[in-house]
Amino acid sequence: MSTIRTVAIVGAGQMGAGIAQTVASGGYDVLLFDAAGDRVPQALGAIAASLARQVSRDLMDQSAADAALKRIRQAGSLAEAAKADLVIEAAVEDETTKKSIFLELTPLLGPSTLLASNTSSISITRLASATDRPERFIGLHFMKPAPVMKLVEIIRGIATSAETYETAVAFAESLGKTTTNAEDFPAFIVNRILVPMINEAIYTLYEGVGNVSSIDKALKLGANHPMGPLELADFMGLDVVLAIMNVLYEGLADSKYRPCPLLVKYVEAGWLGRKSGRGFYDYSGAEPVPTR
Repeated sequence: MSTIRTVAIVGAGQMGAGIAQTVASGGYDVLLFDAAGDRVPQALGAIAASLARQVSRDLMDQSAADAALKRIRQAGSLAEAAKADLVIEAAVEDETTKKSIFLELTPLLGPSTLLASNTSSISITRLASATDRPERFIGLHFMKPAPVMKLVEIIRGIATSAETYETAVAFAESLGKTTTNAEDFPAFIVNRILVPMINEAIYTLYEGVGNVSSIDKALKLGANHPMGPLELADFMGLDVVLAIMNVLYEGLADSKYRPCPLLVKYVEAGWLGRKSGRGFYDYSGAEPVPTR
């Protein structure tokens, strides 16, 4: 199997930063790249704060946290990131954006470099087609927040080799993660089940069956969910929820996956959840307050 020592993360948003922390905590050297260069220092600050929280909760000792942070450095260019043994794309959930990254990245790669996408819904086969190595391309879908959540979905494209799959599983397990194999269908397993449930909760709000508080309380206490579906939508990002619903709706051609008009309206308004300060809850105060 391919030997992985250095991992590059392309995209320094919340997911990219979380994956970088997870990989560095697993003992790998990490190169973190973002086309918006100022996002990497911000991500490093978020990673340092996250590691400090883990230390304060006795989930990690200080020396391990310090070592993990030292393993992460900013890649000054995509060409520098391409020198890694494994490159994980963690850009926004948009197929055009992801393909453009792979088209730019591919000519810069060494012959043995593995490619992965952290996409939560988009076809691995289609993304791999934008590269020169579909047999060395795989989906590694980390859950959010990556340092805490135990699962990594492994998704093979139609051309992904057995060796690439075995290497990906071994890599994820070396990070202390549990893997599950998903076939290359829209949204894979977790989001194929989870996001339509969230969309249905938004329809329940849209139709006036319940308000934000009652819907979230019902699922937390009635189904023993740790987070209500509208609270979870805000945590994921409503733009991400909408993107996944659109992938399902377009990819499976079934009306049951039609995004709720209220979800569309919130995204159009820029009310994307926690990251924008407002979604189904308003996060401007000390405690989140329902907006409907």
